[in-house]
Amino acid sequence: MVLQRRREQGRHVIEDESQIGEARRDAQRLAMAYGLDATLTGRVAIAATELATNLFRHGGGGELLLQPLKAGAGEVIELIAIDRGRGMSDVDRCLSDGYSTGGTAGTGLGAVRRLSCEFDIHSVPGEGTVVMSRVGASPASRFGAISIPLKGEIECGDGWTLAQEADSISVMVVDGLGHGSFAAIAAESAQESFAAAPSETPRAIIERAHRALSSTRGAAAAVARITGNKVSYAGVGNITGYLIANEKSQGLVSHNGTLGLTLSRLQQFEYERSADSLLVMHSDGLSARWDLRKNVMLRARHPAIIAAVLYRDHARARDDATIVVLN
Repeated sequence: MVLQRRREQGRHVIEDESQIGEARRDAQRLAMAYGLDATLTGRVAIAATELATNLFRHGGGGELLLQPLKAGAGEVIELIAIDRGRGMSDVDRCLSDGYSTGGTAGTGLGAVRRLSCEFDIHSVPGEGTVVMSRVGASPASRFGAISIPLKGEIECGDGWTLAQEADSISVMVVDGLGHGSFAAIAAESAQESFAAAPSETPRAIIERAHRALSSTRGAAAAVARITGNKVSYAGVGNITGYLIANEKSQGLVSHNGTLGLTLSRLQQFEYERSADSLLVMHSDGLSARWDLRKNVMLRARHPAIIAAVLYRDHARARDDATIVVLN
């Protein structure tokens, strides 16, 4: 079993050149802290420099998100660059050798792609660009997750946890009541409850989390378990869940309540899932006014790219924001 969870996600707003160095140093620190060797740490630093420079010089500024992810027995560092700039009319040209962001240690996005064990890009003229690079010895599980605290807060009151087994994958998204340190304690308690027995049914996991959160301020949470073409789902409170396939979008049902405080009703629902389905789950730090059904180009991208685009375009400014995407 591979167990993933929210641990540490850095967010660097890139608006001037001095912030490029800050992002590079934080990326190096993260790589060393999670056990990457000197060669891989150097790759992380180059990728961070290239992506941050690209944001500043060509994206009109933007965000660089950094987080560690499990990759088998090791770790990868994920870097996601997000902007609302002019976009790219010819992505292949921007990835070719000799096309550089200028004045950096590598040769632009092509260098980042070569340094990465996983890489993807989504760019639309007039809308902006999202680039995902994962650097490590081997790829991580194929999913995307972003969890960012409210501006001004150090701790995130949201969380996510994912467990991948031979024949199934389970995921929890949790939103501690409010934001700040007390919300973070509630979210952490829910994540620990999930991690203790992730193979149980979503309903059983939610029931156990409800008991575990009794000494906290409480949380909203939902758990989905994918087994073949089936999705089992149980949720309490304001967690949005959708299954999206070609021209079809199906909302996943949660009940009212707050884990740790009130749980008057809990039901597990079963859904059919096609091979091309996306599972999207997010906290109410993102607006649910998005529609991926007709966006074939975006749906074909890596789940981390999809999560980043939805975060960019639909995050609210007044709360923590968490989104997980699986396919």
